[in-house]
Amino acid sequence: MASQHSAACCSIPPVVSEGYEAKGNYTTIDGMRTYQTGPSDAKHAILIISDIFGFYPQTLQGADILAHSDKDRKYQVFIPDFFDGKPAHISWYPPDNDDKKKKMGDFFAGPASPPKTVARVPKVVDEINGKVSGIESWGILGFCWGGKIVNLTSTADTKFKVAAIAHPAMLDPNDAPNITIPVVMLPSKDEDKDAAAKWQQGLKVKNQVEFFPEQIHGFMAARSDLSDEKVKTAYEQGYKTVLSFFHEHL
Repeated sequence: MASQHSAACCSIPPVVSEGYEAKGNYTTIDGMRTYQTGPSDAKHAILIISDIFGFYPQTLQGADILAHSDKDRKYQVFIPDFFDGKPAHISWYPPDNDDKKKKMGDFFAGPASPPKTVARVPKVVDEINGKVSGIESWGILGFCWGGKIVNLTSTADTKFKVAAIAHPAMLDPNDAPNITIPVVMLPSKDEDKDAAAKWQQGLKVKNQVEFFPEQIHGFMAARSDLSDEKVKTAYEQGYKTVLSFFHEHL
């Protein structure tokens, strides 16, 4: 499906290349340090499943963009630290030697185990709903590793109305038929095009796939080099795509 933007939906502020100062605060949800941003009276919320590198400025800026850029609808946005204070180090990626491969392997077997994280997601939503009154609907956005979590939490009985996935890791076409809510995916040049095509073909819900063929895995999150104008433009376009899709479905 081609790119679709609602021109009336979103007005993204100028993206800060370096030294971004986050607009939100930190709270504790399900025992996890959690970034929280957006108006406290917003009726819609977005749960962000970060990449394995955690609270990077590019990711926090993205959360603030989502919270404040839809002119007609504001969002409360939450990013839990599913790694319990021990995210992966960005120097481990790409895992191009044995030491890096071991560190990444140990990480994915431990704090970044998808089944462990998937089990925590409903608890996170329930706890936020218990603490924050007035939230009527939820969307979910996952980066890289978080994209796998989104695939696995957008199934029957999900707590979310809409899903978004940016540069997904562990993309499996077999996940697609189980997804029950509208979903948008933004693959980079580093994702498997055949897997992405088969994934989209397997969907039974409204969907949109927008490729970013010049961008690297992670361009909307921690690995985004916002000092590069082409990357910054793609970063803006990516968030506008997500906002437009959420505006329509959330």
